[in-house]
This record gives sequence, C-alpha cells and structure tokens, in this order.
Amino acid sequence: MNVYEAVKSRRTIRKFKRQPLQNEDIMQIIDCARLAPYGANLQPLKFAVVSDEETRRKLFPLIKYAGYLTDWDPTFEECPTSFIIVMNDTDIKPTDKSECDSGAAVMSMCLAAQALGIGSCWLGAIDRKGISEVLKLDKRLDVTYLLGLGYADQTGEVFDLSDSVKYYFDDDGNVHVPKRTMDEIIINL
Repeated sequence: MNVYEAVKSRRTIRKFKRQPLQNEDIMQIIDCARLAPYGANLQPLKFAVVSDEETRRKLFPLIKYAGYLTDWDPTFEECPTSFIIVMNDTDIKPTDKSECDSGAAVMSMCLAAQALGIGSCWLGAIDRKGISEVLKLDKRLDVTYLLGLGYADQTGEVFDLSDSVKYYFDDDGNVHVPKRTMDEIIINL
C-alpha cells in the first residue's frame, strides 16, 4: 500500500475486535511518529503504550468517543486493544507550542497503522488530567492525545458532503464520513 492508498482508505475506527496487536507492529507505528517532522526539530514528544486490560478499563471513562453519534453508547468491549499515549515533554518545549508536532506525529502513526492493516482512532476529547493521574505521569509530561489502535470491527466509507459534516453509523454499524469535494476546497488564484 502506498501513502496515497493509505490516506484514501484510512477511516477513524470506533469498534475494534478483541484481538491483541503485536508489540513489533506498535513499535513500528511509534517509530513513524519519531520520524515525523517537528518544529525546530526539537522532538518534544514522548509515547507510552497501554495494552493491558486493567489500565484500559481505567482509561475508558476518561475518553469521549464519536460526539456526533448521540444514539451510540460505546462499550469497553468495542474499544481499542491498545492505546498510544502522546505526551509533550515541557522540559523541551511548551505544550501550547507543540500542537503541530503532535498532529504530524499522530497522523504519521495513523497512516502507519493503516498500512499494517490496523485500525486507529485519534482521540482528543479526553480527560488529560485524569489520564495523567491514572498513568502516574511525571509533571513535565502533558498528555496531548491518545491514539486508539486495534483490528477494525467495522468499515468506513467516504462520501461527498452535501448538507452536514456529521458522520454516522449505518444499520450494520459501519461508519460513513462526509468530506468536502475537491471543487469546494481548491481556490483558483
């Protein structure tokens, strides 16, 4: 799979199979974050992997999944089998200056996961303080995002946006995501 195919086929997955991931795959995914572009090449991000069930159960209530899906109440059994905790090291760079770093790193990991046949869910609606407390993180580490990973138990489909940006699940539980058309996003100068 080339990069374009990975971008076109990648969808945010919210329902995962209970099959654990291989540690080698997780490390390869994190390595792609390590190699991502960083402002001034400061590389302020650190990463931690949470795959054990006990800790994932503690994190589960600290994460909001799919705000547009008001009629869906996710269960722990649907959640990712692994989380990568993305943290900014404030001894290297202030967290409010590392948003682009986090974005480049997380997107790199999403694409690496897709190329490996692993589903991903970039999680930003999270209780950062609560997560830090559960994981007993050093005060210099600010949680910026979580990346949920696992084998997908749903598919995703893109369609041209017409009247709403809201994604939805169909009757089979698969996600449908509206995207603006190329004509709408290209500005001719």
